[in-house]
Amino acid sequence: MTAVFPEISATGYVQHRLHAPDRAWPQTNCYVDLWIEALASLGVAPEAMLGFTLTQDFEGDQFTFFKVPLEDLERLYGVVCTELALYDTVEAHVVTQLGRGRLCLVEMDSFYLPDTAGVTYGIEHGKTTVGINRLDPAAKTMEYFHNDGYFALSGADYEGAFQHATEFGLRWIPYTEFAKLPASLPSEDDQRTVARTLLAQHLARRPQTNPLATFHSVFGTQVAEVAERGLDFFHLYAFNTVRQFGANFELLSAHLSWLDATEFAAEAEAAKTICDNAKTTQFTLARAVARRRFDALATALEPSVAAWEAIMTGLSSKVG
Repeated sequence: MTAVFPEISATGYVQHRLHAPDRAWPQTNCYVDLWIEALASLGVAPEAMLGFTLTQDFEGDQFTFFKVPLEDLERLYGVVCTELALYDTVEAHVVTQLGRGRLCLVEMDSFYLPDTAGVTYGIEHGKTTVGINRLDPAAKTMEYFHNDGYFALSGADYEGAFQHATEFGLRWIPYTEFAKLPASLPSEDDQRTVARTLLAQHLARRPQTNPLATFHSVFGTQVAEVAERGLDFFHLYAFNTVRQFGANFELLSAHLSWLDATEFAAEAEAAKTICDNAKTTQFTLARAVARRRFDALATALEPSVAAWEAIMTGLSSKVG
């Protein structure tokens, strides 16, 4: 069975340190998490790509679902990622691309992904992205990057993931990308040089208004409305707000420490403050919803508001 990274397997796979269990947010979102593991398997530093986290904004109802720009992957690592047009079965296209040494990123239903056991597997349907490293349609087996690790599925899960029970012409067509990997890899010094340039560019693209302050101004009102819609809705709200900015800024902290732990020490610490404040705010939010008492939320995000300003001011003087 052809694999882009033949040396790895779902048994004994060691996840990247950005997904270590002692981190505040060991999982961030499916797209960034997938790239962290895939790039580590390629042999480059995933930390180099994380400067784009500076651009996260509050979008009125949620924080930006942060995703690495594809042009950053090309500039940093020589990885060219683009959309894969599907006119045959997903499996047929993936097998072709795997044979050419290309990693395929496919939207799938997490209902059929065993690594989401206890969350969505066999419980509810949800859209997520996986990176397929091995695929054997005859044996109905697949190995894939997803979230914070590398996993395998087979049998009925395979059939569900590829919609075998649905007639071909009626199947949902998933958005699919494929990544062309470079013949040679850049050195870590080269990655740092490019990453610093990208950091300055992303800093120039940062929100013009502090997104944590904007969110803070509507937080209490939103939570009061969330409390009326039950526990399941609360989890969706928390994932798309406090979890998104908490995970985003933990990655920014890691990026700045990797780039230069001495020069960016203050900004990395401020980013970690936002990360930790998001974690405590999530617990405060849960208690507020359960008790229908929202007074504790009035000042909950103040540390994050101040830390965002400190990050942008510090970086502007150093790379702006």
